[in-house]
Amino acid sequence: MQKPNSSNWINTEDETQDYEDDFIGETPPVINNISDESRKEDMPKPSPKKRKRNGGVPKPITSKRDRARNNGKETAPCWVEFESVWIVEDDGVGRKSVECIHCHTILKADTDRNGTSNKNKHWRNCKLNPENKEKNDKKQAKLNFKKEPNGETSVQTWKHDDTRIKRALLGLFTVGELPFKYVENEAFIEYTNALNGRVILPSRHKISRDVGKFYLDERNKLLKYFSNANTVVHLTTDTWTSSCKKVNYMVVTAHFIDDEWVMHKRVINFREIDTHKGEEIGRELLACIHGWGMKNVMSMTVDNATSNDTTIEFLVKMFPTIYDGGKHFHIRCMAHILNLIVKVGLKYHNYHVECVQKVVKYIRGSTQRIKKFKKTIKDVGLETKKFLCGDSRTRWNSTFELLKTAYELWEAFVEFGIKEKSYEKDLQRVPDRLDFEAIKEMVDFLEKFKTKTENVSASTKPLVHRLIREILDVNLHLKKWSTKVNFVHLIPDMKDKYDKYWGDYAKMSDYVYFAILLDPTMKSQLLLYTFKEMIGSKNEKLSKSEIELKAYEMLYEVERKIEKFFKTYVEKYDMGGSSQQQSSQQVVDCDDDNDFFGNFLNSGGDNSDALENELIIYLKKPRVTYNKSFDILSWWKLNGLRFPIVA
Repeated sequence: MQKPNSSNWINTEDETQDYEDDFIGETPPVINNISDESRKEDMPKPSPKKRKRNGGVPKPITSKRDRARNNGKETAPCWVEFESVWIVEDDGVGRKSVECIHCHTILKADTDRNGTSNKNKHWRNCKLNPENKEKNDKKQAKLNFKKEPNGETSVQTWKHDDTRIKRALLGLFTVGELPFKYVENEAFIEYTNALNGRVILPSRHKISRDVGKFYLDERNKLLKYFSNANTVVHLTTDTWTSSCKKVNYMVVTAHFIDDEWVMHKRVINFREIDTHKGEEIGRELLACIHGWGMKNVMSMTVDNATSNDTTIEFLVKMFPTIYDGGKHFHIRCMAHILNLIVKVGLKYHNYHVECVQKVVKYIRGSTQRIKKFKKTIKDVGLETKKFLCGDSRTRWNSTFELLKTAYELWEAFVEFGIKEKSYEKDLQRVPDRLDFEAIKEMVDFLEKFKTKTENVSASTKPLVHRLIREILDVNLHLKKWSTKVNFVHLIPDMKDKYDKYWGDYAKMSDYVYFAILLDPTMKSQLLLYTFKEMIGSKNEKLSKSEIELKAYEMLYEVERKIEKFFKTYVEKYDMGGSSQQQSSQQVVDCDDDNDFFGNFLNSGGDNSDALENELIIYLKKPRVTYNKSFDILSWWKLNGLRFPIVA
């Protein structure tokens, strides 16, 4: 059955007879049931007059859809959204109406009595019309739930943003390391349409071009930022040789804080190098620094390889403006030093540790034994998904994970020995309860080093102001465990390795001490306490008063150095000169010919408050109350106007 289309109701006189013949044989949909005979009697005849168009109605369109439905005849665009129906009114006469194909609303559509204004009005305002819905989406913001990093949920407005979607898509394929062809995967397309049906995914060729263009745009922005004379950058670098191709590689990472006090980490160089010699590495680093147009490289963090010392010496010669002649340019990697300390301790042959290591290696060496041990874990009722870890000689944390997992599964080891007859035959000795008690001690001892390594390996927040407290905590940890029986032999060598890098005040970079002073929750109080601990642990024969006197001398030395460092910033950034600095530089007109008295007046001795610069004012302010959620960058962002040069 064919429904009468809209063209049947806009006929000329020549089409009237054809319409009657076609219409009598059709059965149009009606709402009330009426017989065929009454339908024929009540059915109105079309008017021979041509319909006059309303001036407010949009011009007819000739889209493919309209031509298909109207056999090529032009009609008002609103008719496309309606289907013709017959409605029997109260007088028993059937009249033509139309039904919206979206919301199924019935509107009158008699050719003689009704025009198209009601159809146009409904067409433009129909809430279920996809075209209107798209227009409303662009005009009206939607609410969206956003999960904050601290776990709380907040409500924010959401709108369709093609630029943001494009950047997120590029990040998905670059950071997520997905192949470009994945954008054409049917499941990915379906998932994207389910999230937002208005997103049009590009082809794999276009997204590859977009990634290249995005890289160039970001590189140019970073290049412009690094070229700024006020930008200060801290670099880290590492070199290694690939195990498969035996090729030498070097990576360089830049760390910096932008104008909004947000810390950034950017890999600015990743390339092959010919050799691991220090001077050659230095030349590659220098080329990288000059290539990015960096003006202020304040520090370089590297591990303790001998070649890196040569690299630092080479770079210091090329940076004449570095603070204190480059003596503090080198920052030693704390994670690497922790690795060296732990490795020294694990070199000692521990009877209990070696026993557990051999048993784990034995079980992991056979597929059948692995299956049996997994079954044993379930049989003893241990609800865990962990399994025995492998051990690597070059990674001490793998030994820690092995021992920790083995201790958590020690009940399974006992049950496995009872069920497996070849268990004790194949091994010289199997671990017993005393072995696992010793393993528990070793796990507790190494847990501190693992936590420290993870804390200092973060790259999204500043850590240098926390370096001293972490170092002294390690020293206290070694001192605490040095009295235990199983650790008497290994602690002394670990302490010697600790003292080699962190035991001497002079070996620490001044930047580490400056960072403590610039932490508003610590300032001079923590630094003074730090010096007391360092002096007391190294010279136990000194009295309390002698230790305190020595600590104050060290604190005064650091404060003198940071004031000298502050003056270099005043000369560079305080172009107009602060009022305090101008008052201290003002020459006093002395009314006496006494040169000594004139020098006193010009030194500011008559007004000591005028000589206090913002650094001294900051250090004299009371410390901010410390809490775990304190954000040092946010604090300086809020207080930067009070202490602009210090900030």
